[in-house]
Amino acid sequence: MAEAPERGTHFVRSLARGLAVIRAFDAGSPELTLSDVARKTGLTRAAARRFLLTFADLGYVRTDGRLFALSPRVLELGYAYLSSLTLPEVAEPHLERLVAEAHESASVSVLDGGDVVYVARVPTSRIMRVTISIGTRFPAYATSMGRVLLAALPEDRLDAYLATAPLRGFTARTITSEAALREELKRVREQGWALNDQELEEGLRSIAAPIHDHAGRVIAAVNLAAPAGRTSAESAKTTLLPQLLATAGRIEADLRAARRPSHAPGRGD
Repeated sequence: MAEAPERGTHFVRSLARGLAVIRAFDAGSPELTLSDVARKTGLTRAAARRFLLTFADLGYVRTDGRLFALSPRVLELGYAYLSSLTLPEVAEPHLERLVAEAHESASVSVLDGGDVVYVARVPTSRIMRVTISIGTRFPAYATSMGRVLLAALPEDRLDAYLATAPLRGFTARTITSEAALREELKRVREQGWALNDQELEEGLRSIAAPIHDHAGRVIAAVNLAAPAGRTSAESAKTTLLPQLLATAGRIEADLRAARRPSHAPGRGD
């Protein structure tokens, strides 16, 4: 057995042993006897028993006298971490999974004034002439994520935006008419996603979906961007969109979990 690493004087061994007892339970071993716990943790039976009974008194472990199992209250230990996460931290692992599945770059952005601001991004390769990084801004009307976010605005806020937005063309395909943009935003609102076909840059297609908070409000957007030569508009809708919507749903689920009250049912709940 490898020697335990040298620990500083601050190290609380009893805490480390207690956490080892909790980690002894997993999907393959949801219920353990005292002997099982002692064997998996390397503790004596007497020490394992003290830890298990202490956790039982605190409501983190339940027992029938022979078998021990974690109780739902142990989830409290994870809620504190989840509640401290920001949107980018919640989104990033889901973007990494999406990129691994779709083999295209994925991003999350929020609306700031008339722009979308990138807050999370996992690229595959450089497919745009403009380098995108965290904090990059683009005019909302010319991007798929921007249109998802604009489509969710209340009418008065959308009117205020359109009254001042300079709808200039980035390519020959960019919508620069207020009436046409309103019609496009109506379509996005109804279908729940947006497709941008080379309106921000020639040769680039992107598809975006909204991210909702616990109250159902659109707080961000997530997209996939792909070279037009590799992904047709139809392929983006049939292949990339289902993966994108599933990712948005997973991000939303984690955001809801992050807001969940820290109370979890104890032994008597």
